[in-house]
Amino acid sequence: MKDVIFATLTGFLIGMLFIRMKLPLPAPPTLAGVMGIVGMFAGYLVAVRLGWGK
Repeated sequence: MKDVIFATLTGFLIGMLFIRMKLPLPAPPTLAGVMGIVGMFAGYLVAVRLGWGK
């Protein structure tokens, strides 16, 4: 859980830094894009559970 909190805080700060420096965000700026990444991660976990990663 500590890792999740640290990653969230780090991402938040980096997002603020990118806006401050007027740089494009290196992540999907929409919920649909973020959910695509979540879906890829979920698919990866399912594939590993099915033994496809061996």
